[in-house]
Amino acid sequence: MKETTVVPDVRPPASHFVDGAPLEDTGGAPIDVIYPATTKPVARVHEATAEVIERALSSAERAQREWAALTGAERGRVLRRAADIIRERNRELSELETVDTGKPLQETLVADAASGADALEYFGGIAASLGGEHVQLGADFFYTRREPLGVCVGIGAWNYPTQIACWKAAPALACGNAMVFKPSEVTPLGALKLAAILVEAGAPAGLFNVVQGRGGVGQALVTDPRVAKVSLTGSVETGRRVYAAAAEGIRHVTMELGGKSPLIVFDDADLDSAVGGAMLGNFYSAGQVCSNGTRVFVHRRIRDEFLHRLAERTRRIRIGDPLDERTQMGPLVSEAQFEKVMAYVWKGLDEGARLVTGGKAAELPGWYVEPTVFADVTDTMTIAREEIFGPVMCVLDFEDEDEVVQRANGTDFGLSAGVFTRDLARAHRVIGRLRAGTCWINTYNLTPVEMPFGGSRLSGVGRENGRAAIEHYSELKSVYVATGAVEAPY
Repeated sequence: MKETTVVPDVRPPASHFVDGAPLEDTGGAPIDVIYPATTKPVARVHEATAEVIERALSSAERAQREWAALTGAERGRVLRRAADIIRERNRELSELETVDTGKPLQETLVADAASGADALEYFGGIAASLGGEHVQLGADFFYTRREPLGVCVGIGAWNYPTQIACWKAAPALACGNAMVFKPSEVTPLGALKLAAILVEAGAPAGLFNVVQGRGGVGQALVTDPRVAKVSLTGSVETGRRVYAAAAEGIRHVTMELGGKSPLIVFDDADLDSAVGGAMLGNFYSAGQVCSNGTRVFVHRRIRDEFLHRLAERTRRIRIGDPLDERTQMGPLVSEAQFEKVMAYVWKGLDEGARLVTGGKAAELPGWYVEPTVFADVTDTMTIAREEIFGPVMCVLDFEDEDEVVQRANGTDFGLSAGVFTRDLARAHRVIGRLRAGTCWINTYNLTPVEMPFGGSRLSGVGRENGRAAIEHYSELKSVYVATGAVEAPY
């Protein structure tokens, strides 16, 4: 399919957004923004220089004091206004996200800026209720205060750039913090729009700054003594480096890293729902989702029928121009990601996995990979052990519950897991035994902002979303109040 739509102009007014306004400094290394559907550049930004980083941190420090002095209700009002603006401009923001990432407009219209608006609305709604407790101890008592941490650093990933920026900014700002956000250098555009919208909604200048750059910029941010908290979404390798750097200053850290999550389909499952769940957990966003259930364990009794229905539906997925709302799957985000995914496909074939469907680069001008299903996959194959981050599903057989739980837990990751069965007692029992932080029963990859999201083991620490996120962007101060004379033994 040839490109059939006009690519919108997504060039930003400047590379960075600092202290309430766009900021350009061409002294930093250039970063070209490539539209994955054509492999052509559509914009250019520059890495943040030391001067840009200094302005971002100093203005964030100043704005944080002003912002924390407001009531929770006043802060919440700004966040809710920002949510309203995002919804009003959802089409424009979705088109930008599609050009930035290559994800089809069919997805970005409902899953990206819209999800970000949900986060701002949710945390804006609870900002006024954030507080401590009062406990009476006879005539004495103590109370706790929930206080902001200060300046937070957010480091984003390239698969959901706008959503991730909002998921980090919303709880941070609700608690009274400021944030300096560094998007992925692959997808730098969406966060700039969010920063401008927050100022338009009434946030003080400097409260949410965006600086562009690669690892060196991130390193400068997470090691600065003014930074109290770091929140990263990224790979395990990046997480290790950022965690170690943040530890030097004993900073608060949230890490949402990778996964190799299991999805278990028992023989009594609603088969069509299970197939649909497996497809959502492998092919949405061209498979570039950290929580994807890429190890699909199917009971041997229903394996053949599952594979038959899965292959039939997978072959009907419409691949093509991401700006065409009829398109269901777009390209991968970059040439590097395309080459990585194709290397895994070849590795699967080399190691003896059976290709059911897909397995090739689509005949389109961008970085497209056909939705791919492997069967007869064993636990020791590379494609069953390593995170691929592309539209590649591994189907494995199993016979009984104990066996599949043990095999599902046979990974160093622990982000997500899913179970399909009509036996809800078994569903809860199995979920209770799986080592994963975010789980689903008879569905997959639904992440409402009200529900905490995060993993265990190599998949990260801390939680995003839900009231649980408040714990990671604030700290408690305990205050004991005595009402009588002090008694001392000396």
